[in-house]
Amino acid sequence: MTTRIFIDGEAGTTGLGIRRRVEAIASRYNLELLSIDPAQRKDPQARRALMEQANITVLCLPDDAAREAVVLGGGTGTRFLDASTAHRVDPEWVYGLPELDVTQPERIRKARCVSNPGCYATGAIALLRPLVQAGLLPVDYPVSINAVSGYSGGGRVMIEQQEQDGGPPFFLYGLNLQHKHLPEMTQYSGLVRHPLFVPSVGHFPQGMIVSIPLHLVSLLGVPMIEDVMKVLQDFYKDAKTVRVMEAEPKLVADELANQDIMELRVSGHSGQALLTARLDNLGKGASGAAVRNILLMSGQDID
Repeated sequence: MTTRIFIDGEAGTTGLGIRRRVEAIASRYNLELLSIDPAQRKDPQARRALMEQANITVLCLPDDAAREAVVLGGGTGTRFLDASTAHRVDPEWVYGLPELDVTQPERIRKARCVSNPGCYATGAIALLRPLVQAGLLPVDYPVSINAVSGYSGGGRVMIEQQEQDGGPPFFLYGLNLQHKHLPEMTQYSGLVRHPLFVPSVGHFPQGMIVSIPLHLVSLLGVPMIEDVMKVLQDFYKDAKTVRVMEAEPKLVADELANQDIMELRVSGHSGQALLTARLDNLGKGASGAAVRNILLMSGQDID
């Protein structure tokens, strides 16, 4: 059976990435893309007509527009995969991170509405949730997260600023400590207080490193680095797109550009540990994750 997919907002960075990936695997997985006339991208009737034809409508829109699109598509029978922040902690939506636990892929398969995770959140949750579930990290631990992303995640304006001569080499942002990924980071990590999260952007197109420092003496049972590593290895032993790797002396943020996997590491010494997640902000952090969810929603998975 063919799964028909309409990407509402396909002209944006995430939408283009999803389209390219779906086109590459369409014949293999029986997927069909439905495209809208560029002149009708903002025409509600034309968009609804495509939703009526689509088995899955992927929303690559700003938050408010994504909410409006769900209302627009009400009663059409289409299923929604939302790449915006709008529905990520909505209890009526299934969070589209298959590695969340062993039951999550099946929940995604059956859901009418799935929210695609944020890029920073994907790395943070992947590192924190196993430690919380294993009883090593207290749920009220004052977690600090630092992260750097490629500039492609900032959309058209940031891309233009970075690609012109003299584009900034590096900058911090979200300095009010209220980044929009914090609610999902907190909820799906199993924490009861928001982490202190400081994001940044580097002068490279794609790639990301999320890093979390920990004083092991402050953790439950005072684990060693090897204990933390084993928790991650056990948690992700069957994961298809998450790899737990040995520590390295340095990490380059863009080495996984154009790949849809994520690497996790535990580094440190003398009671101090640094957890790191490396991924492509447009791959495992956005478009690649969306395609994985499309496959699950169509009753398939990556092979």
